[in-house]
Amino acid sequence: MILSFAPPRSQCLGPSSSSSSSSVAAADPRRRLPSTRASLNRERRAPKHRPQSASSASPSSPAAAAAAASSSLSYGRRRRRRPQNVDGDFFVDTTCIDCDTCRWMAPQIFMRVDEMSAVFKQPANEEERLKALQALISCPTSSIHTEKPAPDVLVAHETFPIPIDEQKLPGVYHCGYHSEKSYGASSYLIVRAEGNILIDSPRYTERLARKIEMLGGAHSMFLTHKDDVADHKKWRERLGCDRILHSEDGSVCLLYKPLEVIFTGDHLIMTPTGLSIVERYNRCSVTAQLNSVEKLVDLDFRWIVPGHGRRIEFKSSLEKDLVLKEFVQQKSSQFAYI
Repeated sequence: MILSFAPPRSQCLGPSSSSSSSSVAAADPRRRLPSTRASLNRERRAPKHRPQSASSASPSSPAAAAAAASSSLSYGRRRRRRPQNVDGDFFVDTTCIDCDTCRWMAPQIFMRVDEMSAVFKQPANEEERLKALQALISCPTSSIHTEKPAPDVLVAHETFPIPIDEQKLPGVYHCGYHSEKSYGASSYLIVRAEGNILIDSPRYTERLARKIEMLGGAHSMFLTHKDDVADHKKWRERLGCDRILHSEDGSVCLLYKPLEVIFTGDHLIMTPTGLSIVERYNRCSVTAQLNSVEKLVDLDFRWIVPGHGRRIEFKSSLEKDLVLKEFVQQKSSQFAYI
């Protein structure tokens, strides 16, 4: 359904327990389960034990010292540099959860190799190095490193939130600082006179909170679905923003009419191979979800900004309609007998 959003120039799509106005059913009835995949990846790849700190270990206990050394060695082995990386300063370690963040933030540097990310080319100029550092900062599992300390990483921190396109989407920012709690989902900020909107939750950091405050803070936090809420409580406490959420399963989308952009959460995303409804993690009706995607054809927008993956700009609403119709038709045929 289409629900009126508190600031009058925005709309949200989907179910809500706090609103009674509705006209068209357009909710995503499925719920993707990235947390399940992330937990499986973490169980397989992430360290089960962190190195014991000096303050907690007993210096008089040889057993404790041995245990700490063993734990540290085990952690170091799991954090080792992947051999799939090219030689050079930047590299991805073996704790990568294959969330794709670095690959769309810095496609000139990172690519997918053997179900994880890897550096396939070292930065060749300042612009590429900045993008690599931004990806390093945004990696939800801190799996990207440099062989030598990078003093310019502080400069990269100061670039967040990053404007998406200052000419075509003025006032729309990518927050970065992706969270492992949301399997590396993207969070965005819309800066507007009526009150800024924070879409889904980035990883909480005081540095990012100060930068968001410099842009006017956040009047509202729009949570598209339960998997991408991450540190929403901390952001609520820090920014004092109202949280807009729904009680039912599925995702909701935020349509921001002034810029013809829709934020789709996990309802519809863009992968390297094209549009996706991430049906692999769908526990509900794929048909109902495709019916929901089809309803987007009736809305006026030219940008899709998803919770995961690449952003899409269409040349016109007509092109958007044709692409979505073709996608729905293709997927409907694929799942007709499932």
